Amino acid sequence: MYLPSAFRQDSTEVLHNAIRNAGLATLVTQTTEGLIASHVPLLLDPEPAPYGTLTGHLARPNAQARGAVGDALAIFLGPDAYITPSWYETKRETGKVVPTWNYVAIHATGPIEFFHDSDRLLDVVTRLTQRHEAGRDAPWAVSDAPDEFVQGMLKGIIGFSIRVARLEGKWKMSQNRPAADRNGVVSGLMAEGREDVAASVLEANATVA
Repeated sequence: MYLPSAFRQDSTEVLHNAIRNAGLATLVTQTTEGLIASHVPLLLDPEPAPYGTLTGHLARPNAQARGAVGDALAIFLGPDAYITPSWYETKRETGKVVPTWNYVAIHATGPIEFFHDSDRLLDVVTRLTQRHEAGRDAPWAVSDAPDEFVQGMLKGIIGFSIRVARLEGKWKMSQNRPAADRNGVVSGLMAEGREDVAASVLEANATVA
């Protein structure tokens, strides 16, 4: 990932929190059939340090579950929005502006290991369910389904884990613009109902002069 210094995020804590908030990842691997990408929810375990382990599962018929070669890349995305130059004070001053896109992206790379053990698969799907059902008025649990049905479903998936060897984060949130332009971006985003991206701009620029 292209990482200009103004947009680089190196805090493992911040990156881990963003991964958990995103939940869904794009998993990219090189296989005997070429590059394949799947979109899967992943769990993050902070161990082993420094970057932790990602765990998930794929449908057994998915070609990505067979013959992966080398490292896997898991891509997580955060808030993003189109940024019109009409929001910049520089537009009124010189007109020397162009559109851009603000976004958060995290890339986690490392060797991928597949597993078939039913107990380990059950643990993964149980923890994924608990993670995303938490906070609901009537959370659904894997144990709510008949055991025979669950065991049958487990036979249709393959688990995987990625020990993260490289973790990169990019917070492209107008850090390279003058303060007046950044203020215009925040106001414009708020007016369009994009409070999430506006908050990210403010947070990313809290220490920018």
